[in-house]
Order: sequence, then structure tokens, then C-alpha cells
Amino acid sequence: MAAIYAVIMAGGKGERFWPLSNSRRPKQFLPLVGGEPMLTQSLARLSGLVEPERIFVITSAAHAETARQCAPGIPAANIIAEPVGRDTAAAVALGAGLVRRQDPAGVFVVLTADHVIGPQDVFQRTLADCVDVAAGHEVLVTIGIVPHEASTGYGYIETGDAFEYGGRTRILRAKRFVEKPDSETARRYISAGNYYWNSGMFVWSAATITAALKRYRPQLSPLIESVASGGEPEKVMAELYPGLEKISIDYAVMEKADNVLTALAEFDWDDVGSWPALARHLEADEQGNVVVGEAVFHDAGGNIVHSNGRLTALVGVNDLVVAQGERVTLICPRERAQEVKQLVERLLREGGYEDVL
Repeated sequence: MAAIYAVIMAGGKGERFWPLSNSRRPKQFLPLVGGEPMLTQSLARLSGLVEPERIFVITSAAHAETARQCAPGIPAANIIAEPVGRDTAAAVALGAGLVRRQDPAGVFVVLTADHVIGPQDVFQRTLADCVDVAAGHEVLVTIGIVPHEASTGYGYIETGDAFEYGGRTRILRAKRFVEKPDSETARRYISAGNYYWNSGMFVWSAATITAALKRYRPQLSPLIESVASGGEPEKVMAELYPGLEKISIDYAVMEKADNVLTALAEFDWDDVGSWPALARHLEADEQGNVVVGEAVFHDAGGNIVHSNGRLTALVGVNDLVVAQGERVTLICPRERAQEVKQLVERLLREGGYEDVL
């Protein structure tokens, strides 16, 4: 098997977990599930498969020191701080340059720092199979999740015929990527049986993704080549990042490329994208209340409470999210928890709330 590299994207804002997640310490640096920061867990999940010196963590300049604290064993030089956020296409291009600088024939996985995944052995086996395919073929491999509900919160991948290669993981040819659907469309996808959730995890050789980016987003080529040829990432980014388009790797490449494969995950996966998603990983009481911290209930059920250093008491209410931040208390219906991000965006626009965002 080819030597494996990993690029961990840890630059998200985690706005749906406000007020616990904020600009100073967003979701990926919090111990939401599992007792350790999610970035720390993401790195531990690669133990034994990817050597620490072959792992790069791409984060924002504001969080570089926090990322180093959450990444024990990873060389400090491998914590890469973007001067400004330019979404995942720029991060992938940067990763391609970093891997090529060490190993022009390198194959790397692209992972996100804030997913919940297990068991580890199945996850690693899937990555290893994908690496074997990516090392031997000019393909872009994405990992698809078998949907267990008609979710409107994920993009989907429509798949076609099987890709035969001899490994254990089932790999299909991808036909197209589709955006987050409405409820009726999502149900149609589930009934069709050949649509899978787009996990945002990828595997490819540095050479293959470089070729794809040069074809579909040539403006990223100077970034790739400057880093690959030995340029200091910080200096290169300072010069080039401000002028880059803000675009995801899905829009930039995956929706256009004709050499995409989808590996079907047999491991459990959750991107923990909202307060209700967090509740799936915590134990509920007999009334369906989930608590992190300390709370008491009277005639109340189905609530999610995150109580930060204080007692929270709920009486006669159901299906709420109550989250205590340092100086903020969030209260909203569970079914409207996705709108927390819209609230945060509104507060940012209005100004005057920077100290709590």
C-alpha cells in the first residue's frame, strides 16, 4: 500500500452550536462527544494508519495555537494557518502542494475535524482500500454514507456501476452530485436506492487532484505549484489567498469531473451539525431529556440542555434546546435548531455582539 498522507480541515465556524461554539473556540476544538476535542479525536482515529509527520491540519490564523494544543504529536510546522478563509477548494489545493512537496507520488485523504466516526478499524480499512484505488488509478474517490433517512441536510451522490478492484469496500462510479434536496426529492432519492450522502471526505493522489484543479480551477495552480516547489506556505498564502475565489471543492471540481468514484462507508458517521444531532450521541432520561452539565426537570420532556457551570431548571416545557454559553443563553425549539446559524449571521451583520460571537 502506498504511503498515506492526511489533510484535516479544521477551519469551520461551528455556528449551529452557538453559544457554546464561538469565534474564539469553534466546534472542532470542543469536546462535544467523546470527552476530547473533536480535532483530537479525528487525529487519534488515524493512529497506526497515517504517520504524524504525514498529517497536515489546515485551520485559520486565529485558531492555530488552539489547533496545536489539540494536536499532540503532530509537528508544529504541519499546523497550517490560513490568513483568510477561502473554503475547501483552496484548502485542498494547499494540501496537494504540501503533499507533493514531501512526496510527488503521494496519496492523501481529506477529512474534516468535526465528524463522529466509528468503529476505528472499519474506518481505517475503508481509507486503506480507497488509497489503494487512488494510487493505482487516476480517480477522485469520495466516501458516501448509506442514508438512513430522507435527510434534507446533506448533499447526495447519485451512483452507477460498481468499480471492480479486489478490496472489501464497495466502490461505485459516481454519476453526479446533487445539492441538499427538499423533502419530496430526498424521499425519491432514498426510494431509488443509488443515492448516498456526501460526507465531505475524499481520497486521491496529489497528482490527480492537481490535474483536476488545474483543469477546472486554474487560478489555484500558482498556490499548488508554489507550495509544492518549496515555498513557505505562510508567505505563499499571504500573497495569494486574498485574491482567491471562495468556493468549495464540490463546486470547483467534484460536480464537473468525470473520474469520480464513491466508496460506501460501512462505519458509523455523523457530522454532528446541530444541537439535535448531538443528542443522538448522549444518553436520555426516561422523559427523553438530554443533559450536558447539570439540569433538573419538572413535567418536561424531549429537551436538550447544555448547562455551563450552573444549574438549569425546566418546568412544563418540551422539545427545547437550552444552551448556556459564557454570557449567552440560547433557547429554541428543537425543530428550529438549524436556524441558530441564521441568528448568528444576523447578529454579525447588526454589530455590537462581537464579544459573544
